[in-house]
Amino acid sequence: MRQYTNTATTDQSALNTRATVIQLLNNIGSKREVEQYLSHFSSVESQQFAVIKVGGAIITEHLDSLASSLAFLNHVGLYPVVVHGAGPQLNRMLEAAGVEPEFEEGIRVTDGKTLGLARQLFLDENLKLVEALEKLGVRARPITGGVFQADYLDQKRYKLVGKVTKVDKRPIEAAIKAGCLPILTSLAENAEGQVLNVNADVAAVELAKELQPLKIVYLSENGGLFHGVTKEKISTINLDEEYDHLMQQEWVRFGTRLKIKEIKELLDHLPRTSSVAIIHPSAMQKELFTDTGAGTLIRRGNKLASKSSLRELDQSKLTQALLRDRSISDADAVIQNLSTKNIKAYADEPVEVLAIVESPKGSEPAILGHFSATKHRWLGNVTDNVFSSVKRDHDKLVWKVRADDENLTWFFEKAQGSFSHNGEVLFWYGINDAAEVRNLLDSFVRSPVATSVDASHTPHVTGIKQQTRAFSTYTRPTFAYSPVQKVYNSRRTFATTNPNPPLGSLNSTNTKPARVALIGARGYTGQALISLINAHPHLELAHVSSRELAGKKLEGYSKSEIVYENLSPEDIRRMEERGEIDCWVMALPNGVCKPFVDAVDSVGTGKSVIVDLSADYRFDNKWTYGLPELVPRANIAKATRISNPGCYATAAQLAIAPLLPHLGGEPTVFGVSGYSGAGTKPSPKNDVAQLTDNLIPYSLTDHIHEMEISAQLGAKVAFIPHVAVWFQGIHHTVNIPLSKQMTSRDIRNIYQDRYAGEKLVKITGEAPLVKNISRKHRVEIGGFGVHSLGTRVVVCATIDNLLKGAATQCLQNMNLALGYGEFEGIPRD
Repeated sequence: MRQYTNTATTDQSALNTRATVIQLLNNIGSKREVEQYLSHFSSVESQQFAVIKVGGAIITEHLDSLASSLAFLNHVGLYPVVVHGAGPQLNRMLEAAGVEPEFEEGIRVTDGKTLGLARQLFLDENLKLVEALEKLGVRARPITGGVFQADYLDQKRYKLVGKVTKVDKRPIEAAIKAGCLPILTSLAENAEGQVLNVNADVAAVELAKELQPLKIVYLSENGGLFHGVTKEKISTINLDEEYDHLMQQEWVRFGTRLKIKEIKELLDHLPRTSSVAIIHPSAMQKELFTDTGAGTLIRRGNKLASKSSLRELDQSKLTQALLRDRSISDADAVIQNLSTKNIKAYADEPVEVLAIVESPKGSEPAILGHFSATKHRWLGNVTDNVFSSVKRDHDKLVWKVRADDENLTWFFEKAQGSFSHNGEVLFWYGINDAAEVRNLLDSFVRSPVATSVDASHTPHVTGIKQQTRAFSTYTRPTFAYSPVQKVYNSRRTFATTNPNPPLGSLNSTNTKPARVALIGARGYTGQALISLINAHPHLELAHVSSRELAGKKLEGYSKSEIVYENLSPEDIRRMEERGEIDCWVMALPNGVCKPFVDAVDSVGTGKSVIVDLSADYRFDNKWTYGLPELVPRANIAKATRISNPGCYATAAQLAIAPLLPHLGGEPTVFGVSGYSGAGTKPSPKNDVAQLTDNLIPYSLTDHIHEMEISAQLGAKVAFIPHVAVWFQGIHHTVNIPLSKQMTSRDIRNIYQDRYAGEKLVKITGEAPLVKNISRKHRVEIGGFGVHSLGTRVVVCATIDNLLKGAATQCLQNMNLALGYGEFEGIPRD
């Protein structure tokens, strides 16, 4: 019985761990993406999930990041096969031993002494990775021989270097069967048992040919391949479509040329479902579990075709593609209707991705009237290749997507601008004239909503004119469209002056009292919000819930006598049914509030507002991100589900956003918070004795706020948090690389123009100080120290983490959503 209980407990622990990790994955992508990719990967044998090649430099420089990424994969039930090298370490070891490393055509000449050192080194490096994984609770098995069989590559020339002739996968299968990640070295043996050195890249290729994995991952410090002219990271390469063209480019030479050639030869031996990803170890989860990826994805793909008539496509495949749009019931009628128009159709060979573009006469932009793809093609990024073909042919493009479309984020990435209205989102690129944009938006707002396609007549596509139907896709996403991206994505249009002025008293359309319930009132933020509500002319606190304080009188609230309750989700459901509450504020720790939100949602009235102060819904497309200085205030005003941004994230976004059009690299945010940010639960991060004469760093990579900042700004941002001995207030020192030379005056003017009229943002010449922001309701931004070369600026920002970083911002969002003036109840600083 004890053995059975322990086994059941272990199984439940594994399930809990898997659920937790999946929730964390949802923070870098959508629930739809994560579930889709997990299902995809889990549909094959364990050893066929991925072969991951790890260079020696990765183990030396990024061991923790590598181990963490591999642990993520294992905790969701995946078993990548890892093969590693140790080239840089071997070079250093040989030099220390007085042996000069010798190479012939890039291949290490390996004599007996070199091989002896290499064997010991490989074992040491292998155990480093195994031990790092086991510290994270992941079972790992070192496999330093017995997998690769080889002959001499050229014994006279290269000595003890092998050419792999056979891969024995039994040790790998045994490790996985035992629940262990297999960690392989690239050493091989010949038929006589002589150990031979094999290049780790070559070993990974031969291993992949044998295992036929879905993914082959090359971990790289650079994080991908880069275009030799634009210097931008190459997101995807469709070899069938782009290989010949790439190989003719002047910049594709040396190592880049060899890498692409080797990858093509590898993929030619694998199923079309296989692909190669070149990524940094810290980005492994995003590359594997999101549509957008993080590094360079290389796949065979399919040849793409563009046709001036739908009749030129295979009619059976075309019909299937059109019928993927559930609103089309008669594909023949749609084809007939489009035959009278000036269209161009784009598709892959099996027509699993189909785009239909209409080109109106004159200078009007082209209209993307239809775009559909199978799940498999979304996973394979074929949609990106098709859209790139469309973009090559059309300088201006307009399309419209339902606001609940599952791939909305993908469309934001493809667009230069967007506008949401009446349940639909209008997208465009190539339209830069302000008058043309205004005309586009006017037509969109005036047009009726496109609901479904009736094949007997021409349906709406955009709000501009009657065309083919509104866009729809095959899958249904959940990763959120971020309102901030509508204005601030660095790849999109950007206004230096504020396009989102404060609504202030103009928004004060409501004078009726609103009843507020505060769920989780024990913490510092809850107490700060109670004080603000107490001074608010229209808000009334009806209920406060705290399990620890239930039965005690609420102090600091004078409008009425309130006693703490311990409200359950069922209590909340009944209160929502009776319409007792106008606004629910969830002031609970991360991962706790879902049952309470579900209780409100289960009633289905949609009348009450929920503002969540945790991180639980900041990446959910059904919720509006509540940062009024960056997100369109009109969006917040009509929202009923609002996710309150993080304190660190608020200040960081406000400090970076004005310079997004001028970024020359990844901004780095060095953040220091007072210990109130660690909450009321005792820990080293709020222990004054530990903090005195001290500074405590924590969560140095992959912090939830790092993901939040990057997702909302649409640009990768590094974030390094620390906690200090003061009680409340945050200081950010933000290093921002610039794409062109700028002066401190230029940058300060950009910030002053951008935040002109913002009551809670103050721009200063000097670097702001924490002591001046504590207990204030604003953000201060200043410093603007520019490097002597003019290509790097340091911007400083301060914020009170309990006020503008939490409670004050919550009140802004409540005011907007409930129809009061945005700054009602917020004291003047």
